[in-house]
Amino acid sequence: MSDTAPGPNSEEDIVDAIDTDTTRLEREADDILAGGEAGGTADARPLRSALREDAGLVGGWGRERARRLRGAVEQEPMRASIYALGLGVIIGLLVAR
Repeated sequence: MSDTAPGPNSEEDIVDAIDTDTTRLEREADDILAGGEAGGTADARPLRSALREDAGLVGGWGRERARRLRGAVEQEPMRASIYALGLGVIIGLLVAR
């Protein structure tokens, strides 16, 4: 698994929907925010671009955490196995109740 390949929840997965009433209203709201009308700020980003940016940040955070976890398991596989076994037993006991 490569660290550079986009995951299933990357910002490229967010696509614009077909032209419906909802998408037209969203575009109008983005235009209002971008134009500074109705109390909007001048530096407000359109909603879709903000979501794409946030999805990219979350994806990067997740890939970094997965890389760190993979490294920790590779360094101490016995310790990671014992932790996983312990968590499995605890979850099993909770579910059995």
